[in-house]
Amino acid sequence: QVQLVESGGGLVQPGGSLKLSCTASESIFWFNAVGWYRQAPGEQRAMVAVKPNWGSSHYADSVKGRFTVSRDNGNTVYLQMNSLKPEDTAVYYCYGRNGEREFWGQGTQVTVSP
Repeated sequence: QVQLVESGGGLVQPGGSLKLSCTASESIFWFNAVGWYRQAPGEQRAMVAVKPNWGSSHYADSVKGRFTVSRDNGNTVYLQMNSLKPEDTAVYYCYGRNGEREFWGQGTQVTVSP
């Protein structure tokens, strides 16, 4: 069972930047897709950015042009978040899919507030 562990969350002012990292317990190089979801209080978990093993990355409309998902050749996935807004406040979850199996991290809190 692959374990995903997020880091890099925290408190940031509007307009600021954060970079989230997700480290897997083993290589995820061959995963079909990796990425990030988020869940704000009172809302359902929603896709933020997903990077397939081939093709272009997909982004939620609300983060296009501000967030960038990337992965290295080993076991780490990143989410660079720029121009952060208060509405970006949520718990961010790392996601990976290998065939029909899905894997989730435990989440990291991102709070955007003055």
